[in-house]
Amino acid sequence: MAERRMFSKTVVDSDAFLDMPLSTQALYFHLSMRADDDGFLNNTKRIQRLIGATDDDLKLLIMKRFVIPFEDGIVVIKHWRMNNYLRKDRYTQTVYQEEFAMLSVKEDGSYALEETSGIPDGNQCVTVGIPDGNQLATQVRLGKDRIGKVSIESSINTACPEPEEPAPDREQVISLTLNDRSEFWIYGDQVEQWSQLFPAVDVLQELRKMKSWLDSNPSRRKTKRGILRFVNSWLSREQDKGKLNYRTKAPQISEVDSW
Repeated sequence: MAERRMFSKTVVDSDAFLDMPLSTQALYFHLSMRADDDGFLNNTKRIQRLIGATDDDLKLLIMKRFVIPFEDGIVVIKHWRMNNYLRKDRYTQTVYQEEFAMLSVKEDGSYALEETSGIPDGNQCVTVGIPDGNQLATQVRLGKDRIGKVSIESSINTACPEPEEPAPDREQVISLTLNDRSEFWIYGDQVEQWSQLFPAVDVLQELRKMKSWLDSNPSRRKTKRGILRFVNSWLSREQDKGKLNYRTKAPQISEVDSW
């Protein structure tokens, strides 16, 4: 296995990456340094303990799709092939062949999980026809005989539906005004999840600040598709500020009256 690893600026200079807390970014770099030559590793917990990262850091990497998890605890770096290229004489094939066979690689070099069922779920796109100029037309399918041989699978036009509307029984907490003047509701389960991912942040208070900012800056309001990214970016910045304040804050010394 190679001892050196590379990182693509396309990945690590992206807003999605830089908006994450520094501890999450550090975990990504350490996972990438210790992955095998296909981007797989099976000791994420050990690496977390080694660098002082938390489960929330790993959850955030998974949520933002920088790593892809498997049921048996193995993970793969999604953008591994964008980051690294190895000569065949220096390449050692991964031992995780079962998981490897479940992946395809897109035209941009990133991994994607192959769907075993023909029925789309809420996270898939529905195929509807012939590709036009706006879709990626091909994917490279990976299998056990991937090295030196790839099979090109032409995809067909995919139309991604709008995100499903939330169930009516969810608790509405606060609404954020969108660029079309409609209201996007934030729900209690989302606040709870963000509170776990960003423990240094008062999530509800920051949501109030976001609402005020959006109301005061109508020209910079977000779309329905972009509002959750806006929320995550805001909370990530506040998380980093909270950690910095915690580390630099001087200890409080209680004053004792002298008589």
